[in-house]
This record gives sequence, structure tokens and C-alpha cells, in this order.
Amino acid sequence: MNRPIAVVAGVVVLAGAGGAWAVLRTDVPPAAATSTAMGTAQVIRTDVAQQQQVNGTLTYEGLYQVLGSGAVITRLPAIGSTITRGQTLYEAAGRRVPLLYGSRPAWRTFALGMTDGADVRQLEVNLRALGYTGLTVDRHFSLATYHAVRRWQHDAHLPVTGTVPLGQIAFLPVALRVTGHDAQLGAATGGPVLHGTSGVPIVSVPLDPAEVPSVKMGGLVLITLPDGTTRDGRVTAVSSVASTSQAQDGPAQSSVPVTIRLSGRVGNTLDQALVQVALTSEERKDVLAVPIVALLARPGGTFAVVVAGRLVPVQVGLFDETAGLVEVTGVDEGMSVEVPAG
Repeated sequence: MNRPIAVVAGVVVLAGAGGAWAVLRTDVPPAAATSTAMGTAQVIRTDVAQQQQVNGTLTYEGLYQVLGSGAVITRLPAIGSTITRGQTLYEAAGRRVPLLYGSRPAWRTFALGMTDGADVRQLEVNLRALGYTGLTVDRHFSLATYHAVRRWQHDAHLPVTGTVPLGQIAFLPVALRVTGHDAQLGAATGGPVLHGTSGVPIVSVPLDPAEVPSVKMGGLVLITLPDGTTRDGRVTAVSSVASTSQAQDGPAQSSVPVTIRLSGRVGNTLDQALVQVALTSEERKDVLAVPIVALLARPGGTFAVVVAGRLVPVQVGLFDETAGLVEVTGVDEGMSVEVPAG
């Protein structure tokens, strides 16, 4: 592995992956290094990973739009609020329109005598999830479904009819995090009313096409948020289509959207905030490694470590700058190598 090396005042500055730098000691005779306090570290067997630092944007997964039924809009939810199953998405003509979960949009009235369908099963799944039992979850709107609908309508302060007319509910695949209104209060619309995302935080990274082959689906990454805290993440999507943007004073640039799902809660970090992402570009499993600071740079671009007061030549492999380790051969597991103390 060839890396640019510069010798400055008795140290070696080694260019690492993603623009990072590792500072190594030069091959200084022991007698000349007595002013530096030294300690030891063991040669360990571990996994190492080479990472590249890229910029990303914090956002939320999915993009969903809620369509109205043509009635006058009388209430809209606050932007930034999250609407879950059974809660009110908006009000039309003074009546609440609850959110139910499902991938199929509502397209017809639910009532006794209707033909069987996947949308009926979707409604019944929601009734069961909201606690209304006594019905069979299938594709048929049965008498049991009718009575479950009546009980739900009563509790939801909707007209109790046992029939769900088109426009009384809205289906979305997940809970909606409201990000914008598409209609104004008092407007009569059969078009878009509001839009939003899921509540699942993700990071979007526009990656250089040349770097895409090193990114693996399911690969682990480390995200640094604007407040300095870090979160683990995992690559969940790598687009098969590059996008092109025109620079203001230069040629067009291509990038490939990469999606990373975060683990844990993000807190109060703003949507669209810039974050730093450490992408793993190469990984080695079950290799011998020493701290990077244990390396001594020698003439000819070679390296050594100090073991029991003597120089031992080593061959270096992958540099893991996040863990501060470097893959080496030429030493045995468990050996103690010299490192700067502290």
C-alpha cells in the first residue's frame, strides 16, 4: 500500500484514507529519544477498516402526500408534528380524517355488500390494531367488520354508520412526520392537502461515482452530528442512477445518492443539517494490528516497531485511523511494542 510520506522535524506525516493524516515516529536511535516517555502496547488480533470522510445531509426516510376529498379544509396539523395510527391528519368540513396504516390508498367506500379486496383486509388490520376484535382479518367486509367499524366510529367521534365513505380516512404506509401544507384553511380541494416523511432518521450522501464500488449494502458507518455526538449507521440503499448538477463556475458534476439509516434517536438536530460520515471503504478481518503510533518510519518507505529494545521490521497493511490501529505482519500476537506514553 503506497502512501505519500513527508518527514518533518523528526516525525513522519503519513497520508491516510479520506484525507486523514497519521503522525509516525522516525527511526531514532534509543539514545536520542530519552526525552520522550515511552510505554508499551500489545500486538492484537482484530478487525480493521479503512474509512473515508464524506459530507452528508440529515433527513428522514420516505416522502408521502395526503390527498383531500374535495371538502373545505377546516384544520391542519402543525408542521413538525407526528401523526400515528388513529390520530387526525386534518379536518374537512369540521370532521376529522384519521390516519390508518397501509400501502394502498383509499379508493372506494367500505360497506356491507362491497366486493372483496386487499383494501378491505387493510382496513381490518387497522381495526384489529386499534383494539377492535371480534372480526376476521381477511378480504371480506363481513357483518363483524361492520360492527367493528361502528364501535371505532363511535370512539373516534365520527358519524356512526358502519360504512366508511371515501374521504373519511387516509391510508399511509407509516406514521407521518408533517413537513408542509399543500392547501390553506378554508380551501376546498380534492388535491394535495399536506405532505411529510416517516420518523426514521437517515443520512443522504451524494457520493462520487468512482467511490461507489467501495460502498457495500449493509456496511456500517459512523455519523458525526452537528453537536459533535456520533451515531452508528448502516448503508441501506445505493442508487443505480447517478444525478448530475451544474456547478456555477465549472463543469457539471455527477454523484450517486447513498442512503444511510441511523441507529438510536437523533434528538433535536434540525432536518437538512449537514453531518460528517465515515464510510468504510475496505475492511480486513482477524488480522494482527498495533497502534499506528508504534510504527517507526525507516529509509526506503519501510517501517519497524520496537520490541524489547530492538527494532523489528514490519510490513504494514490497512490503516484504521478511527481505531488508531494499523495491520502489520512480522510480529506475533501478544508481543509488547513500544509506544509513546500517555
